[in-house]
Amino acid sequence: MKAFNPEARFISKIKSLYIGDDAALVNGLIYSADAFCEGTHFLREWMSPAQVGRKAMLVNLSDAVAMNADPLYALVTVMLPRDFGPGQIDELAGALKQTAAEFGCEIIGGDTVAGEELHLSVTLISCSDAPLLRGGIQPGDLLAYTGTLGESKRNLEALMRGENIPSDSRFYEPVLRRDFVRKCRKYLRAGMDLSDGLYCDTDKLLDYNGLGMELLQEIPEAIGSSGEEYEMLVAVAPENLEALRECARKEGVPLNVFARVEENDRRFPCRDHHLIES
Repeated sequence: MKAFNPEARFISKIKSLYIGDDAALVNGLIYSADAFCEGTHFLREWMSPAQVGRKAMLVNLSDAVAMNADPLYALVTVMLPRDFGPGQIDELAGALKQTAAEFGCEIIGGDTVAGEELHLSVTLISCSDAPLLRGGIQPGDLLAYTGTLGESKRNLEALMRGENIPSDSRFYEPVLRRDFVRKCRKYLRAGMDLSDGLYCDTDKLLDYNGLGMELLQEIPEAIGSSGEEYEMLVAVAPENLEALRECARKEGVPLNVFARVEENDRRFPCRDHHLIES
């Protein structure tokens, strides 16, 4: 029996034709929103306000990158802890603004509320001439991911043991593959970012298309269940694989082909990826 998934259940009750991709494509614009919450995605003792603000913006920008979109505007809602001082507020706001600006995005509004924990929610408005969607994969297509996976999970586990991790860790500083998606878009059948881990996100992509897979290499649990990586998961037609490999090579992006799309129901074992467990 398939495990109960509260997120999937909630989304199923909304029932909109626009739900399903990393962002919603509506009348030529692309809308996305993600939350970054203390106690679920991070603990305050792990990260400075600047690191929290930067990652909160990066994980949202990742949705635009995954859709081959240019972020235009952002709306930011923040729950500020009552013990936050002026310096911490300045750090948080400065990191949000600077990170958005690096991608050509302007923060144009939002909301602030007081509370006991630090929670952020960012809504992006983006545009694209050639959006990369999740649908359209076909039997025989190859599935691949960019980069090297596993660091985010390893460093999260280190933090939970009370250890320090490098300041440039993927857990703090996700690497977004913007140039890869832009330059290689013409070779990609479909794509999405890896926010919930390779296991869960591959299952999402296959579920969306009503297809299955045949593994071409085993994916260890340490790699497959490492969430918050923000690499790209892509589908490519076999005849375009070599062109995609060459494009990725020119961009300095490792490309790992791990499965072939098939007409079956094979899935990875997928469990809740949320970082802080009660």
